[in-house]
Amino acid sequence: VQLQASGGGEVQAGGSLRLSCAASGSLVNVNSMAWYRVTQGKVRELVVAVGNSASRNYEASFVRGRFTISRDNAKNTVYLQMNNLQPEDTAVYYCALGVHTWPPGDYWGQGTQVTVSS
Repeated sequence: VQLQASGGGEVQAGGSLRLSCAASGSLVNVNSMAWYRVTQGKVRELVVAVGNSASRNYEASFVRGRFTISRDNAKNTVYLQMNNLQPEDTAVYYCALGVHTWPPGDYWGQGTQVTVSS
């Protein structure tokens, strides 16, 4: 499975973006999905992740309910809807899918830049 991330860009604080992660293959065998980000300090952070059970779901404390991860199996695409973006959300965002790993990390997208200006 190859992943192609898109949807990044520059927005003002309070704005929204929807990131997409299109998979070249079927998502049927994918058990989990996640979005990570790498900030200017080069620290990789897990942003949100969902697995096959609610006990596996994860949301970083800095998300505070602003971001939503979803998937469209018919389009083989995973999304990250980000609302009320803040300058500290500026980072390169990566999607990842998991078949055998948790947090998800079997397949990675190439990253898409999100820049939030104040």
